[in-house]
Order: sequence, then C-alpha cells, then structure tokens
Amino acid sequence: MTRILAISGSLRAESFNTALLHAFQPFAPEGMQIEVYKGLDELPHFNQDLEANPPASVMRLRDAIAQADGLIIATPEYNRSLPGVLKNALDWASRPYAQGVLAGKNVVAISASPGAQGGIRALIQLKSLLRDLSNYVVSGPEISVPEVHTRLGVEADVQHVLTDPATAGMVTHVLAGLQDAVDNDLGGLVARPLNNWAASLAG
Repeated sequence: MTRILAISGSLRAESFNTALLHAFQPFAPEGMQIEVYKGLDELPHFNQDLEANPPASVMRLRDAIAQADGLIIATPEYNRSLPGVLKNALDWASRPYAQGVLAGKNVVAISASPGAQGGIRALIQLKSLLRDLSNYVVSGPEISVPEVHTRLGVEADVQHVLTDPATAGMVTHVLAGLQDAVDNDLGGLVARPLNNWAASLAG
C-alpha cells in the first residue's frame, strides 16, 4: 500500500481546500491510501530554539510526514500568497537543516479558491518552496481550481465529492504521477546531493 499524507493549508472548518483533499480518494491508483492530516492549528510558531526539544504537536506532524510515502499539499491564497500556517508547518517539517523529514518527499501541490484564478499565485510559491527544500514536485496538469465551490458536492454517506469531470481527470493523472514518483524514488534522487553533503559534514 502507498500511504499518502494530504495537508491543507487552511484551518477553516468549511475549507474548500480541505474538502477537495477529502474528495481525492476515488481518483487514486489502486493501492494508494490518502489520509488528510489534522492538527496544523496546534503547531506553535516556528522557533529555532525549540529544535532540540520540539513540542508534541511538531513531533506528531514530523512523524506523519516521515511515515508517508508521498504528500499532497493544498493551499488557499491569502493576500496573493500562501498562508502563514502552511509555511509554518513546512518550516517545522524541514528543520533541522539537512535533517528534516520533508526533504526527499514526492509531492503533489494544488490550490483552490472560490475566485476566478484558483489561488495560482500561492501555488507557484508553494511549488517553488518545495523544490528549494529538496522535494520532487509532480508535474503535469496544473491543479489550481477556480470557483471551487461549484466543483464540489455531497452524496449519501460521502461528505465531499468532486463533481467537475475536467478537474477529476487532472487529479487522476497527477495522482498516477505521484505513484510513479514513489515507485521510482524520484524524491530520493532530488534529495541525494543534500543528504550526501550532510553525511560528509558528519564525517
């Protein structure tokens, strides 16, 4: 089984990005299990003084990322940028430098918004940050979902359903790309120079 951890950058109870992540499972390849993470609101502001003895909420996030074969990260766009709570989570997951659990992960990055541009500015920033942190970001159709509230619905016994065929098709192809990246350890290849450098420092 391929374990995928999905992280939403929105804390809102009725978040469209969180709802979108919950709707992804039917489009995943056989054997891929997607779990939506809960607890970003429990993280303190990143403080390097706490790296040696991080709070329990940080350890829970790090453990969840470490145990996942890949990630799906969804971001809303606030003030033309990714939200601070998501940046904070990525800071905690990527530290200590060259020792964090985030580097080398295979990641699908998406954005969604009720607006006409789908949070594309935040998505561009998120992808750039993930690459800088030595992750493999799956390419393919850009999943930046505009007017997302018109593309989600509910059905009996299912809380969130992706109703737009075009978006569903893109999700299917990108999740297949994520499975390929996991199978071929593309994230590990991306992170290899960083890991080798860190090992050389350790002697």
